[in-house]
Amino acid sequence: MASTEATAVLAQVLQAPETQTEIFEHVFDDPLLAWSFVANIALAGFTIMAIVWLGRNLTDPRSKLIAVSVMLISVVSISSYTGLTSGLTISFLEMPAGHAVEGEEVLTMWGRYLTWTFSTPFILIALGLIAGSNMTKILTSVAFTIAMCVTGLAAALTTSTHLMRWWWFVLSSAFFLVIVYIILVEWDADAKQTGTSDLFNTLKLLTVVGWFGYPILWFLGVEGIAVLDVAFTSWGYSILDIITKYIVTILIMLYVAKEPETITAGEEYGSSLPGFVPADD
Repeated sequence: MASTEATAVLAQVLQAPETQTEIFEHVFDDPLLAWSFVANIALAGFTIMAIVWLGRNLTDPRSKLIAVSVMLISVVSISSYTGLTSGLTISFLEMPAGHAVEGEEVLTMWGRYLTWTFSTPFILIALGLIAGSNMTKILTSVAFTIAMCVTGLAAALTTSTHLMRWWWFVLSSAFFLVIVYIILVEWDADAKQTGTSDLFNTLKLLTVVGWFGYPILWFLGVEGIAVLDVAFTSWGYSILDIITKYIVTILIMLYVAKEPETITAGEEYGSSLPGFVPADD
């Protein structure tokens, strides 16, 4: 009887947190994990203020559109990282048979996929506008990045079979390669014609190299083969976010704030009617 009671108590102690309050406390019991969220909230807030300051004198509609696009990256990030910090967008999932830690409940930061789903399209819109690409290519990249993030989310949340988790991962990676092709081939050619190659070459390297880090971390982290622990994986994602979002944003704004001829497009840019000139803001 005593042995049974002891086993029951041990099981209760080892049980993964289930409520948001318990998950919130679990996150802050691990300072390394908690700071991987809090640091991004602070940096996203700083980046928003920097965009407002650097873009205060913008007059050209294309420049303003790029500035708004990069601002929305940080707006999404600060909201999403707040969700992670509060425990709202984190869950414990039991890994299926065949997984490196099968049968164990592991912390799944599925809120990160929401961040990427809603923020990466704005990154691509800004890059496409800087490259001088057309709307067809920009919308294609946006569609594939949403598909990439949603299938990545499915890979993280699927617990029915180990095989299905990896199928979702492969599918997400295939969509990712389409985006890489658009950036490195299509937009690179567009940037050369537009005259923004100097800036675009820097942005494409930061973006593409940084984005390759995400599937690598997924593969090595608890969602993949579980070589890296949760806190280390979280910091890896956070550092990649810092590079591909905030650093890229500041570089873009420093360039756009000068409103060079390669960026400006005139008053009719973005008008829905031929010959229509938007009113001043």
